Amino acid sequence: MEGTIQSLKYRAEEILEALTLDEKIGMIHGNELFKTKGVPRLGIPPLVMSDGPMGVRAEFRPSEWIPVGNTDDYVTYLPCNSAVAATWNRNLASRTGSVLGEEARGRGKDVILAPGINLKRSPLCGRNFEYFSEDPYLTSELASEYIKGVQNWDVSACVKHFALNHQETARLEVDEEIDDEVLNDLYLQVFKDVIEKGNPYSIMTAYNKIKGEYCSESKFLLNETLRKQWGYQGFVVSDWGAVHDTVKAAEADIDCEMSVTDNFDDYKLANPLKEKVLSGEIDEELIDRKVIRILILMLRLNMLDEDVMIRKEGPYNSFAARQDCLDIARGSVVLLKNEDNTLPLARPLIKTKKILVIGENANRIHSNGGGSAEIKALYEISPLMGLKGRLGGAATVDYLRGYASSIKENATPDGTNWQAISLENEGGKTADAETKERELSEYRKQLRDEALEACADYDKIIFVGGLNHDIDSEGLDRKDISLPYEQNELLEALLEKRPDAIVAMIGGGVVDMTRWLDKCKALIWMYYNGMEGGNALAEVILGDINPCGHLPETFYCSEKDSSAISVGDFGDSRMVHYREGFHIGYRHIHKEKIPVQFPFGYGLSFSDFEINSLSYNTGRHAVKGRLINKSSEDGAEIIQIYRLPDDQHDYLELVGFEKVYLRANSEIDFEVNVRDRVGIGKYAAGFNSRDLTEI
Repeated sequence: MEGTIQSLKYRAEEILEALTLDEKIGMIHGNELFKTKGVPRLGIPPLVMSDGPMGVRAEFRPSEWIPVGNTDDYVTYLPCNSAVAATWNRNLASRTGSVLGEEARGRGKDVILAPGINLKRSPLCGRNFEYFSEDPYLTSELASEYIKGVQNWDVSACVKHFALNHQETARLEVDEEIDDEVLNDLYLQVFKDVIEKGNPYSIMTAYNKIKGEYCSESKFLLNETLRKQWGYQGFVVSDWGAVHDTVKAAEADIDCEMSVTDNFDDYKLANPLKEKVLSGEIDEELIDRKVIRILILMLRLNMLDEDVMIRKEGPYNSFAARQDCLDIARGSVVLLKNEDNTLPLARPLIKTKKILVIGENANRIHSNGGGSAEIKALYEISPLMGLKGRLGGAATVDYLRGYASSIKENATPDGTNWQAISLENEGGKTADAETKERELSEYRKQLRDEALEACADYDKIIFVGGLNHDIDSEGLDRKDISLPYEQNELLEALLEKRPDAIVAMIGGGVVDMTRWLDKCKALIWMYYNGMEGGNALAEVILGDINPCGHLPETFYCSEKDSSAISVGDFGDSRMVHYREGFHIGYRHIHKEKIPVQFPFGYGLSFSDFEINSLSYNTGRHAVKGRLINKSSEDGAEIIQIYRLPDDQHDYLELVGFEKVYLRANSEIDFEVNVRDRVGIGKYAAGFNSRDLTEI
């Protein structure tokens, strides 16, 4: 239904007058795991929600966390938000959201619980792959376009997790202490910017506390900040199980309680709320406010009255969606090293050659892991399949596992139905941890020796390793950024034998590659990249596309180089102090001059770009310059504009970016708009946060 919020509110108030107390209460809490209760006599449907950062989650039974198991809930598996951020491309962010919104609509969902926009304060957060970046501007710019894409399909995006959900450790109860200025101008500002630019119809509150109050019950966060200061009139839903107190939740401006249990009538905003209303302890007007906001959401989504006839249809698993996935995946692949022009492997030079692909991640899929981000993917192209499919028999491609995440043989790519070896003693009892670890190390050595022995017989070696969703997952944080599963031992020996080996890493965030990084000539980074990720990686390796992804986060040498750990106390289970203030990510790195593996914003291509003739236009508030492609390869570069530290503003800050496509051996004038809240300052431009030219 079109109209201003005020006109929608008038219609909602008319509907409210016809509702009984029981009907109103049914609308503000879960009646199934992902659904509220409707009011059939008035034509009010239930509100249907689904998890969905990387696709619409599989269907569950109404009151059990057991998949329905039908064949109609396979969906398009999208690149994760970190991959979207690696594109630095607003259009691709919009296309990501559009596919998600279209498929959510097709699956009968009203609210899709995405995107996550918490900043990557620490490299150890297990859920970092669901978030965009450590930088607030990059996050807000891409998330806003993503949201518009979703909501174009009469489905509400649901921005999460509001607020300060930066660790999974003790996430259900941890308290967080932070300076007001840092809270408001950094962490909450991201949400405010996204609300102003993306206009999300809904927001999800976080589990954690802020200054002693649970976010779902916080009058400071919801009533004062979100509603009063920002004027937000959208729908606010709790994370599942995040409401603890009936009175506090009733008085806070949260609109709906969802949870993980099946005692729906016993939720805090169900029968306990009704009892307190009837006793006079809680004013029914508080419920009315919540119901009005829910009705406004339904009106916005064309869910009521005759508007259902004009609500958009949303096909899912379309060919167009798969093409979008491939384009997004292509844009997100980050080339980190390419010494001696090791890449690409030109097709004429590898025809009839023998290629050995090594590494568990070459043959593993990732769509079915990560917690609530898991997806029942229609398909997922692994790197091994992508390479074989692209070469089409022109070369011999063999595979060896090389390393193992666990002691398993006869592995299926999705990590299920493995047959464990040597894990149980003759009595059928599980061996102790020490025995398991010893057997695991021995097994890895077998795999390692097999790969190292074989590599001499091949013309080209491609290693695909990194992380998986046993490590990158909701509900747990990483202990450090070390490369797991004895991959370092394999890579050190492999690069000693074959310095021409191509290394590709897949994961949700930074890993420590310092033990072998100097020996590696060709290195590619790829986040969990959706159903077409294997094809995109293969296309970069084979030169079918020119990579143009850039890192949306700092690749530290050690987790201790992150200010959240070295200055703050990330991971504390009781109280987390944000002592680092505004100096997170590259801001801290720049200030303290800390060496890193790769800086924020870094990424190479097969082209050779240069910028010059830089100037700042005060009237247009923009940086102008000239981009030159000095190579024989068409390509794209990301021009990044940073505000330099000064007396007002003591940290480096990204304030503008634009992806520019340019033909080989040509040049173009560019203009990048600059956002700056604290007045005109000094600026610098470059292709990453380290190598900058002052303007």
